[in-house]
Amino acid sequence: MKRFSRLRRAACMLFAAFLVGNASISQACTRVVYLGANDTIITARSMDWSEPMLSNLYSLPRGMERNGQAGPNSLRWVAKYGSVVTTGYDVSTTDGVNEAGLAANVLWLAESEYPEFADDTKPGLTIAAWAQYVLDNFSTVSEAVEVLRDPPFTLVSANVPGQDRLTTLHLSLSDSTGDSAIVEYIDGKPVVHHGRQYQVMTNSPRFEKQLALNSYWQDIGGTVMLPGTSRAADRFARASFYVNAVPQDTDPDRALASVFGVIRNASVPLGIGTADRPEISSTRWRTVVDHKRGLYFFDSARTPNVFWVNVNEIDFSPETGQVMRLDLGPEQTHTFAGDATDAFKPAEPFVFEGL
Repeated sequence: MKRFSRLRRAACMLFAAFLVGNASISQACTRVVYLGANDTIITARSMDWSEPMLSNLYSLPRGMERNGQAGPNSLRWVAKYGSVVTTGYDVSTTDGVNEAGLAANVLWLAESEYPEFADDTKPGLTIAAWAQYVLDNFSTVSEAVEVLRDPPFTLVSANVPGQDRLTTLHLSLSDSTGDSAIVEYIDGKPVVHHGRQYQVMTNSPRFEKQLALNSYWQDIGGTVMLPGTSRAADRFARASFYVNAVPQDTDPDRALASVFGVIRNASVPLGIGTADRPEISSTRWRTVVDHKRGLYFFDSARTPNVFWVNVNEIDFSPETGQVMRLDLGPEQTHTFAGDATDAFKPAEPFVFEGL
């Protein structure tokens, strides 16, 4: 009877998650942080999108001058840290890690509401450069959170390239200590969840509601039953269970293999997604950051190979470093395998989409 009661409650939660998932028409992504043995910290994310997305890898040196791309009243800064990033449409930083080991990822959140922006407010920062601002300026999650709780800028959004809808995102951060943070804009104000316990982020609903939904699955236990659909709440439950259920292996390569298994479990097969269900989208690519070893992995859904970049071997100095690009081709179909650090070529910086 006790097990039946738990299963019945799970069925109710499945229905609730169904309602939540259908209430928003968001694109889907998942991000997890693995807290392993011997200070092994690994961050993984999937990029799920309803259409092919132009994404390439760039290495960006220290000393680059930035513009918040919000008109005359734009935030300006100079990059303190070099970084390796993955772009969205080559007009935004959607994912990346800097030389200090701080990782930043942006995922879709339909409930996001940003503050009004005017010339007499704080200087503007385009949402396309939100993650890059963090990678340029901070070495740890704690440093970033201290600023992002009351940021010196107004976050400004615009339409998704080629689409008639506003870009609505939330931001996840993780570092080499295992610290983590989730930053969302709710009712025009930043809401920050900060702590090692915040290992997973998906999409709608807002993060605090995701935690409430997930608590039911934690009570039931992942060995009894886990939700299996591609909706955000279901992916959150599966990722939360598996990222803590996989072995705390002392072999870093075995730990890495486990994390790849977790993020692939939360991915959506290529070709899945229909016009009337845009909240479920195909996984286009995945990235994995091994914070301890300074490795940034890229896994395209269109190629059979995984490759990586050794962040420690890149020249990020402002004197001799330069902007470098790894061209991934249409739909990330250019084939790389193994260490691709030396495959980057000199390039012009991409320009952030703004007002």
